[in-house]
Amino acid sequence: MNKLCRQVSIESPGPGAKNCVFNFFVPIEDTPALGARIRIVCAGACYRRRDRSNSITSMSSVSSELSDYCPSVNSMSPAHQGIREGSFFPGFEVAGVIEALGSEVTETNNCGLRIGQRVIVYPFDETPAGYAELLVVPDLKHIVPIPDSLPMEVAAMLPTGALLAMNAVFKAQAVVTQILAQRASSDPKKKCKILIVGTGGLALWAVRIASYHFALAGADNVDITVASLRDEGFRLATEIKNVSVVQWNECLYEPQLIERTKDVCGGAVDVVIDFGTTSRSLHRSMHCLSKGGVVLISDEVAEKLLPKFSRLSNEYQQEITPISNGTAEQLAELVELVATKKIEPPPHSVFPCEQAAEVIQKLCNSEIPGRAILRFHDIE
Repeated sequence: MNKLCRQVSIESPGPGAKNCVFNFFVPIEDTPALGARIRIVCAGACYRRRDRSNSITSMSSVSSELSDYCPSVNSMSPAHQGIREGSFFPGFEVAGVIEALGSEVTETNNCGLRIGQRVIVYPFDETPAGYAELLVVPDLKHIVPIPDSLPMEVAAMLPTGALLAMNAVFKAQAVVTQILAQRASSDPKKKCKILIVGTGGLALWAVRIASYHFALAGADNVDITVASLRDEGFRLATEIKNVSVVQWNECLYEPQLIERTKDVCGGAVDVVIDFGTTSRSLHRSMHCLSKGGVVLISDEVAEKLLPKFSRLSNEYQQEITPISNGTAEQLAELVELVATKKIEPPPHSVFPCEQAAEVIQKLCNSEIPGRAILRFHDIE
């Protein structure tokens, strides 16, 4: 009979953010012949991705009809604040230590991995429904080693939140390159403007990665602005150098917010990376975007929002592009950048996994700055 281990499962929260964290004891699976078993040390507080048919049912605001200028929409929407602004999002983020390798893993096919090595896991298609203390990974290609200098709690933020942000920045950079090439002959001194929308971990990762990436590329003709959705996010964003910040105070009318954003950005922007999850956020982003501009949104949200905004995007001659989570190769690159402190991680707080229910409640209410990490074991 298989031994048991603890598993914490986090579901997409319903109204009240209660009864979405479940604790089980599950059988410890055998190590796959060509895979590995990992003892989880830390995990990012994300909720489980659902089937596409109901992947974002908790985000009721994306299925509601919003007027163009409705200052009271937040009070009408039961969607949690933390989800709306990207503090709490779907994903799978674990960091741990390899406990066992499969029986058919040899020195020639072990991808340089060994028992006792510190690693993170790239989210694969068959990821389990929760965070078990012992995670079975079917293929070593999903495992990314991390150096001893990288704290486990920081490493645990990389496989979804940071990776999604990095992929969004890379997609934005491709758009920026195209725009600057088009302007090279007519208006070479005109800067390309990027607006990053959000307050939680996704946006905080994106602005850090974008600042580093464009500085490394010598792109001094790119301006970055963050649209913060709450006071705490405004303070966190202002701590980043060479980045402008505009606060999207939901008490103001839409025309005021759009005008304020354009004033801070110096006009309509060329690219928006929108980590908000509501119709209102996307609608506002498109009004801040220039003709021919591009809005990048998470593919988790795109399924519901794209049909609603296809007419408006055609009318404004703008493009809405879904962003996926990125690749394992990008994740390995991200590990190197964070480990060498070329990119600083956003603020984060670590909690015992036994406090998962309280942590999720706080995340839904945006009471935790940056990211929340659950610790399963203490090895450091």
